[in-house]
Amino acid sequence: MKTFLFYISILLILFSCKSNKAEPGAEEVPVDVQTPVTITTISTETIYDSITLNATSAFVQDNMVKSNINGYIKSVNIKPGQYVAAGRNLFTLKTKEAESLGNTINKLDPSFHFTGIVSITAPQNGYVTQLLHQVGDYVQDGEQLAVISNTNSFGFVLNIPYEYRRYIQAGKKAIIELPDGTLLNGTVNEFLPTIDSASQTQTAIIKVVSTFQIPENLIAKVHLLKMEKTGVTSLPKEAILTNESQTNFWVMKMTDSVRAIKVEIIKGLESGNRVEIVSPKFSAEDKIILTGAYGLPDTANVKIVRNEK
Repeated sequence: MKTFLFYISILLILFSCKSNKAEPGAEEVPVDVQTPVTITTISTETIYDSITLNATSAFVQDNMVKSNINGYIKSVNIKPGQYVAAGRNLFTLKTKEAESLGNTINKLDPSFHFTGIVSITAPQNGYVTQLLHQVGDYVQDGEQLAVISNTNSFGFVLNIPYEYRRYIQAGKKAIIELPDGTLLNGTVNEFLPTIDSASQTQTAIIKVVSTFQIPENLIAKVHLLKMEKTGVTSLPKEAILTNESQTNFWVMKMTDSVRAIKVEIIKGLESGNRVEIVSPKFSAEDKIILTGAYGLPDTANVKIVRNEK
């Protein structure tokens, strides 16, 4: 009996070992993984390298309207914010003597025609930015009555870092972008002959052409052309890959319909969404991965889902 049970146990152990052995056909087969990507090709175009800085609108020159007599203000013909033309009557003053004597002198000698009335006119076209006196005020000779901005002096005051000074000269064209998106043509008019000691910037005045009045102290963006290159081979920025320190750059180039390889590049100018490819020289038939290349090895299997321009 004991011998029978012993043989039964041996058979059970052998059966268990046989069932635990993996069948040859059950081994896992490596799966050929394909990463979905989109592709693009190079283009040849003109690339612009520009500088964008902030500028503030201002009337560079103000005209101080002053009294030329000692007397009383009899009339004020302007109000703050009003536009006045050169030569317009702004104030009417009456001399202190005429105010005191009245018509006594004319009664004594009618041929003298003494009135003591003096008119103060606008020296230039502009807007009234300050009105300092009202009717009835007594003012002295040389006292300031109002401030009128000189419209001919209006422009955008731009503080240029000195390292950009070699790219910007008087007469250079500029694009002024207002906060509401309006674009205006401008020209660098002149530079002030001083440098701010703290910021190391030089002030330039940019004249603009506008069909509407631009308020003072408006902050706008000024786009100045730094460099222009024609016939440049470029790719979209999305196609350019780089390391964490951004010292090496590369793209993934298709070698056939399903395989891509890593190609190191040297990039040049950047303009908007385009990047100049200095080397290597790609042909128009080369297909470069636009999206989906992040994290791919040097050689990768991919699946093209669509082409992009």
